Amino acid sequence: MLALTAAFLGWLFDGFEIGLFPVVARPALLSMLGPGGEGDVGLWMGRITAAFLIGAALGGVAFGWLGDRVGRVRAMSLSILCYSLFSGAAFLAAEPWHLGVFRFIAALGMGGEWALGVALVMEVWPEKHRPWLAGAIGAAANLGMVLVGVVAQIWPVTTDSWRWMFLIGASPALLTFLIRLFVPESGPWEKARAAATRQARGEPSSPLAEIFGGPLLGRTLIGIGLTSVALIGTWGSVQWIPLWADKMTAGAVEGAKATAHTLSALGATVGSLLAPILLGRVGRRWGYSLLCGLSLVVCALLFRTQTEYGTSFLTLVFLTGVTTAAFYGWFPLYLPELFPTRVRATGQGLCFNAGRIVAAAGALTSGQLVAHYGGYPQMGSVITLVYLAGFVLIWMAPETRGRSLPE
Repeated sequence: MLALTAAFLGWLFDGFEIGLFPVVARPALLSMLGPGGEGDVGLWMGRITAAFLIGAALGGVAFGWLGDRVGRVRAMSLSILCYSLFSGAAFLAAEPWHLGVFRFIAALGMGGEWALGVALVMEVWPEKHRPWLAGAIGAAANLGMVLVGVVAQIWPVTTDSWRWMFLIGASPALLTFLIRLFVPESGPWEKARAAATRQARGEPSSPLAEIFGGPLLGRTLIGIGLTSVALIGTWGSVQWIPLWADKMTAGAVEGAKATAHTLSALGATVGSLLAPILLGRVGRRWGYSLLCGLSLVVCALLFRTQTEYGTSFLTLVFLTGVTTAAFYGWFPLYLPELFPTRVRATGQGLCFNAGRIVAAAGALTSGQLVAHYGGYPQMGSVITLVYLAGFVLIWMAPETRGRSLPE
């Protein structure tokens, strides 16, 4: 239970980190760009989002590798400390590129914590609980995003008050000490580590070399492709919804972006929690296919039919959160099933976070599409066509339903 609690809190604050920038971005960038900077907000949003995604990708690989080398608990503590301290450092940003640098470094830790927490929890809990655990993993991160929206509703984020939100992001630093004191290491990892050490006569093989060679290479590439589809959809379009709501209302509706963000995050919490529990019964391939189909339809309704801020818009924002974020409950169920214990943190960390690099390209493209089309919905309607690719990729992936985690 201690492992699950620590990982749950880590994922919760991961979600806070992810949800922080879409709410803070517009007022923060306007305050730093000064008069006449409105036209550059979308471009800087795309650049900083891309920097965050690349940082998360690199952090997932680096901390995942570290977790397979020195243990899940020790590496997870370091990853949480990294994203806490550099999230707080963004308080000091004076230029947009400063914010990009701090977000990049914070993302290193955030990407690492996801991979390590998933590996730890899936290894120490009985296999029969894995669908529920996967749902908890996805829901925890999205509850963190809900927390961002709630805080922004209570204390509106403006061009004069955005900095204090980053100080809240520094608060998880205390969690690292509690993890090191009370959370036990993964028993399966300790056994796998000892076996690998004996086999290699004191020099264990490289986890990265193993996942990019032999029978695991195909699984690694498919995993990257599957996560890329979901991450492009989220980071290339859905993460822009609060900015769209803010621009749609032209400031006339106080808290519009916070409301849109909160409803999207609430929907994401529901979708992440239910997806592995409900879709785990139909098989991994059919489950992923259904998520792609639902996301494609709901996003088309949102971005192609909504022109005014109101009940219809907010309802579709909620449903968009449900469908597009359900992938993040499905991935903790499926990705651990692709890799053996000795390289699990590295493998699933690389698959999930390498998808962020592809999504970073999507985020940069999104900024350019906003500038080209002059609007967020036109950009969103183009980017979310990526879910069509998911229908093809998933049928190249192995079906692992009903199988134990590989040793």
